[in-house]
Amino acid sequence: MTGPHRRAEILDALRRGTVPRDGLAAFAVGMERFEAAIDADLAAVALGRGGFKAVRGEYGSGKTFFARWLQERARATGGFATSEVQVSETETPLHRWETVYRRLAERLATADTPDGALRSIVDAWFYTLEEDVLASGNVNPGDANELVAATDTLVEQRLSTISRTAPAFSAVLRAYRRALLADEAALAEGLIAWLGGQPNVAASVKRAAGVKGDLDPFGAMHFLAGLLTILRDSGRPGLVLVLDEVETLQRMRADTREKGLNALRQLLDEMDSGRYPGLFLLVTGTSAFFDGPQGVQRLPPLAQRFHTDFATDTRFDNPRAIQIRLPGFDLDALVKVGARIRDLFAEQAIQGARVRAVVDNAYLEDLARAVAGRLGGRAGVAPRIFLKKLVADVLDRVDQFADFDPRRHYAPTIDEQEMSVAERASAGAASVDDVEIEA
Repeated sequence: MTGPHRRAEILDALRRGTVPRDGLAAFAVGMERFEAAIDADLAAVALGRGGFKAVRGEYGSGKTFFARWLQERARATGGFATSEVQVSETETPLHRWETVYRRLAERLATADTPDGALRSIVDAWFYTLEEDVLASGNVNPGDANELVAATDTLVEQRLSTISRTAPAFSAVLRAYRRALLADEAALAEGLIAWLGGQPNVAASVKRAAGVKGDLDPFGAMHFLAGLLTILRDSGRPGLVLVLDEVETLQRMRADTREKGLNALRQLLDEMDSGRYPGLFLLVTGTSAFFDGPQGVQRLPPLAQRFHTDFATDTRFDNPRAIQIRLPGFDLDALVKVGARIRDLFAEQAIQGARVRAVVDNAYLEDLARAVAGRLGGRAGVAPRIFLKKLVADVLDRVDQFADFDPRRHYAPTIDEQEMSVAERASAGAASVDDVEIEA
């Protein structure tokens, strides 16, 4: 059962035509074929390994949905932290790891903290160390000074591992703990900001930790290792990191594209070497990115890693393979997901019984056909706009107006301005070359 707050978040996101951040299990269709393999991958990562998966699918096939479904599952059932980074040429080019790391830290989430969870993760780590000290029985729980001193000793022991690879990371953690004990809130905030890779942190904050400048790509890779150590040390199995829309590399300048592909290869090499235990990396992209001349194929070592045989019928695709493909939606799948959203809506509707009666499965099929028809008959690219029309144009009106009948009073129209790149292409738009792909 989905709670009222989560239902509202899901429906509000669908009204906007976006993928909800959470609650996707409530209306996921077709994910069951991947559940066992994904759970096995996450279990292996929880044992201290690194894990990697690539997801391919055309625009509208549900790559972002799959990525967020996996993140939600990892947080809820595995206790993982998660983060999602959209690759783009101007904001997050893949070879600029200091920027990727900053976005990672900004989007860091746990089951308790849906966004910006870096500080809560660090605080939980220090709390866990204090609990370990108390559990040892060697400290008087009533003596605050003794507890602080003993915890400091344990902090130094645990930081010694991090210091070998990320000395600046451990230095900032030490300074952050001192700021907490001295009740210097502004300094603590500044140190967490620098730890998260934020630029333009005050020089006074950096002096307090004995660090200089901003984070560089080399340092960002070390910080990722430090973050994984803290996660494991505080009882979390690891981090699920999603690199979404990596196909945008194909549209970047040649030098930027080559650097991005090489950065991805380097990350996979280092994961294989055991540098990032507890990291599960998910990469999403289109078929053209994995198979075309401007994508993975430009770097043979990377192409070899991604290679998966998709010559067989989609029914026999191996969900354990390094690369999996999403088959996209057909009309039956659209109706199924529409029915789940209708039922979710009816749970909080003013006129729930009327919603279920008027917007029955037969009407959902009619609406799905109508929306797909306006997108060149391609149901595979229709889910986003279908669900937006269903919630905002049909369900809301049925619930609010007792005499509204969608069969008589509503005919779905799709304005070119509300379409994504793939939706415009399917509808026969003249040119989509200059239209940016939506995040």
